[in-house]
Amino acid sequence: MFTILAYIAIFLLCSYSIFKVDLHRDSLSKSVFIGMFFGVLIGISLHFVSAEARNQVTDWYDIVGNGYVNLLKLVAIPLIFISILSAINKLEHSAGIGKMSLTIVGCMLFLVMIAGFIGLLTARTIGLDASVFAHLQSTLTADDVAKTATVSLPKLITSLIPTNLFLDLTGARSVSVIGIVVFTLLAGVALLKVKKEAPQEGEQLSAGINAVQFWVMKMVRIVIAMTPYGVMALMTKVFSAYRLEQFVSLLGFIATCYLAVLMMFIVHAILLVIAGRNPVQYFRTVWPALTFAFVSRSSAASIPLAITVQKKFGVPDTVANIAASFGSSMGQNGCAGIYPAVIVAMIAPTMGIDPLSLTFLAAMLPAIALGSIGVAGVGGGGTLAALIVLSTLNFPVALVGIFIAIEPIIDMARTALNVNGSMISGVLASRLLEEKDSLREQPET
Repeated sequence: MFTILAYIAIFLLCSYSIFKVDLHRDSLSKSVFIGMFFGVLIGISLHFVSAEARNQVTDWYDIVGNGYVNLLKLVAIPLIFISILSAINKLEHSAGIGKMSLTIVGCMLFLVMIAGFIGLLTARTIGLDASVFAHLQSTLTADDVAKTATVSLPKLITSLIPTNLFLDLTGARSVSVIGIVVFTLLAGVALLKVKKEAPQEGEQLSAGINAVQFWVMKMVRIVIAMTPYGVMALMTKVFSAYRLEQFVSLLGFIATCYLAVLMMFIVHAILLVIAGRNPVQYFRTVWPALTFAFVSRSSAASIPLAITVQKKFGVPDTVANIAASFGSSMGQNGCAGIYPAVIVAMIAPTMGIDPLSLTFLAAMLPAIALGSIGVAGVGGGGTLAALIVLSTLNFPVALVGIFIAIEPIIDMARTALNVNGSMISGVLASRLLEEKDSLREQPET
């Protein structure tokens, strides 16, 4: 009991220190970094207490950590709905909404194929081989494999169209977030038509939407202000549960995945430079979202933070909302890009295939893009994305089951990259849309 009270007191003391820093500097990024640092130290210290005491302490810390994650999920849907609707409300016409959505999705699919190539190249450079892991037991179930049998592009596209708004509001489907976005876009187009055809009613709707947005944003800011404390609690649990000795035989695979993730972050930075954006400023701005995604391993829970930091970086409201929302279920650079490609690179040489040949890349990269949408259709993250890609290429899938045991370790980096990929898609899409608009506005000579 004394240990539990001592660690609760430590958490409260650290929280007070973070509060004082945040109060004087008013910097969420710095507060999140401090919270993460405290969480690492507390988590490591828990290795020196009994297992029973450690479990009890983390149970109490989960009130803050999991409670924060739940609050972010709670505000995500109203934030998505009202922010997109409010942004459309400020438009003069509805012609650009479809183009905007297609541009964002196009950027996501482009990035996930680049991520696939990076994962493939990294694994081949390091020289990972599937035969090294032949002695390990696969934990893949028949149900996991069966889910990929129903994946087809027409069915996936159809699954994105909602049939019951209230069902999607409960998060009952794996694509519920996308369903909400589709409904909101439809509602936004209808709103613009009402404002054009019935101005008086349109003005009333517009005023109501603005008021609700102001209210929802206040609620979101209250939750986001808790980020340093939530990150500290989540990081404590991660480092208190981590056991390096459990993963010694798979360290090469883990290191390869992390290196490929790092390489893709560098690619993101290069794309920012090409788009005329400052990558240092970008990563400083989005740090809270990336940190939370890393420790929570939840793209869906990261949506409010991803939207907020994109807007802080200058991405328009509608683009930021659509990119963060779609990115929670499709185009995931880590889960659907790098992870399946690393496994493919390990299997291909055992089948006498050169994974870097142009003919193979022409088959694999579209499969990666399809798999990134397939994750939205069936859910399950990197494992099912890998199953979809391997099944599409007619590769054996047993190797995927070997790595399920280390999913949490790899998934932290994958999720951070997933969220960053969605935010980069928002930045690139907004830049492309700006260029198209500027070209359209240039006078003819």
